[in-house]
Amino acid sequence: MQNGENTQALRSILDFLRLGSVVVMLIHFYASCFPLFAGSGLSVDILDRFVYDLCHRLPFLSTPMASKSSALLLLAVSMLGSKGRKDEKMRIPPVVIALSVGLLLLYSSTAMLHLQNGHNWVLRAYIFVSSVAFLTVLYSGSRLSRYLRLRFQDDIFNEKSESFPQCEELHENEFSVNLPARYQFRGKMRSSFINLLCVFRGTLILGSPGSGKTYFFFSEIIRQHLMKGFCMFVFDFKFPTLSQMAYNYLREYAGNFSVNPQFVVINFDDLNRTHRVNALPPDLMPDITDATESSRTFMLALNKEWAKKSDFFVESAITFCTALFWFLKKYEGGRYCTLPHAIELSQIEYTKLFPVLAIEPEISVLINPFISALKRGANEQLEGQIASAKIAIARLASPSLYYVLSGNDFDLDLNNPKAPKVICAGSNPAKRQIYGAVLSLYVERMLKLVNQEGKAKSSLIFDEFPTIYVPNIDALIATARSNKVATTLGVQDMSQLVQNYGKENADVIMNIAGNIVSGQVMGDSARQLSDRIGKIMQERESISINSSETSLSRSTQLETAVPPSKIAMLSSGQFVGLIADEPSHPIKLKAFHAEVAKDHNAARAREKTQVPIPAIRDVSKADVDANFRRIKQDVHNLIEREMEKIKSSPEYQAMQAAVADSGKKSSVSM
Repeated sequence: MQNGENTQALRSILDFLRLGSVVVMLIHFYASCFPLFAGSGLSVDILDRFVYDLCHRLPFLSTPMASKSSALLLLAVSMLGSKGRKDEKMRIPPVVIALSVGLLLLYSSTAMLHLQNGHNWVLRAYIFVSSVAFLTVLYSGSRLSRYLRLRFQDDIFNEKSESFPQCEELHENEFSVNLPARYQFRGKMRSSFINLLCVFRGTLILGSPGSGKTYFFFSEIIRQHLMKGFCMFVFDFKFPTLSQMAYNYLREYAGNFSVNPQFVVINFDDLNRTHRVNALPPDLMPDITDATESSRTFMLALNKEWAKKSDFFVESAITFCTALFWFLKKYEGGRYCTLPHAIELSQIEYTKLFPVLAIEPEISVLINPFISALKRGANEQLEGQIASAKIAIARLASPSLYYVLSGNDFDLDLNNPKAPKVICAGSNPAKRQIYGAVLSLYVERMLKLVNQEGKAKSSLIFDEFPTIYVPNIDALIATARSNKVATTLGVQDMSQLVQNYGKENADVIMNIAGNIVSGQVMGDSARQLSDRIGKIMQERESISINSSETSLSRSTQLETAVPPSKIAMLSSGQFVGLIADEPSHPIKLKAFHAEVAKDHNAARAREKTQVPIPAIRDVSKADVDANFRRIKQDVHNLIEREMEKIKSSPEYQAMQAAVADSGKKSSVSM
């Protein structure tokens, strides 16, 4: 019990032991140097007999070495029980050196006893040297007993306590992605595996630029999925980084597919290395609601702010775009149903465009408000409803875009078991808003075909996902598991996702992904991830030092396993996260904080042997310009043909009269 009486008793015992060590040394000096004491008249007969009996009856006093060892043992016990004030700033090396020198002198001085030859000065020197050595041991031992080693002094970032056991076994199936890793646990490096076992539950990969998302994860996901025979779509934001990687891996693992897959590239910058495909295939729009979904995707991708709001003008622009798409789908069996034709059609003047669109009965309801505004002379209202759509669409009027979007080299049925494909869609950071809108339309059309029963297993990989707009991506992750569709989204930071998709959609994507992997992120992203990993039991130390004693207490408590600050300081190649398992193959340790173990030499050697994506065709500028002019001429001829048919109709005459009337009124008011 820690009361005053017991403390005082402990101190008395320790003092007695220390005094005992001194007494043993004095007895040793008297017995070993008896000629010196006898010659100096300091011997006493009773004392002589007492010391003689002790030295002959007690083994620990029988020899000089035994006596010194006994004295040191008593001294050591007294120091171990010392509870005085600790010195956490004491330097250990000088104390250890003094202790070593004292012990060396104390034991080596015994040799002097064999050199005395009746010379008392040798005995005096022996007593002096041994006494100095003993006092040195006493002083340095007392100092050493005050040394306080605090664990947090060597672990200022609390890395040992914040480490936790991780999955060290390889869990693999025919769909998984497995990466070897290294992690620290209780101060030791151990080998582990990051087992993305259930890839169909969605994978979200976070990390700031340079954190290693592409090098460590995207490259391995592409390699291992192609090795296991996955059909694949790759959104390559920095074309051709991932596309070239996919092409070379496909060449290596093409034999693993039951049907040789077609490698397809969509690229708007290098027209020699791109396939041509229609982003508005009429056979994928069996109903007007399909045209509505495509137009919404297209317009929201062109105007990212519209995804966060929905008002009269936004819906008017989407309705106008729907009317264009559906008209081209129905006109002459979809002969002109391409995005370039829709872009050119949108730029036709209203007095010609709306009468032509009204030919199709299914869209007359859609364009009726526009026609009414035109008849009333409400030109400002009409411009407000349509101008934002026209301006945004007009930005896509590019000969290279028209060339790629007006062809039909392949269909978007990615995971057709009879005709599997690996599709790489390349973007350009300098033109991401323009290219992103077109690629969003491709993705929206493709997802309708991918997420169906009876299809082959497929992997959808989106690098820099926020740069394109994919509607209902959360529904795809939630429902595509049964259809063997693995979705991987790459995001630099959750704030980037919030900026482009809105807070609600970003939260849904973050929470619905079964696998989440993160490199260095900061702010809310780091906090959310830290909360998701959870807490572990950690040891804590508390020290209190006053003038007389030192108090040290240790406790355990639940603390965050990976604090947000540690996530913000991750180096390239270091990742934290959680993985998902499945009922047939449970994994107990799902959280990880590890460094991916990649063979950099092998990766560099593989990169040197990669071959570039081959040219598909030889495209000249004249071909591109001719295609551009042809599309414009197609739309011009379409309008002229239909206008000849409807100019004599009463409805057209009434509209023309109303427009002319409104023009006169506006000029008078001015």
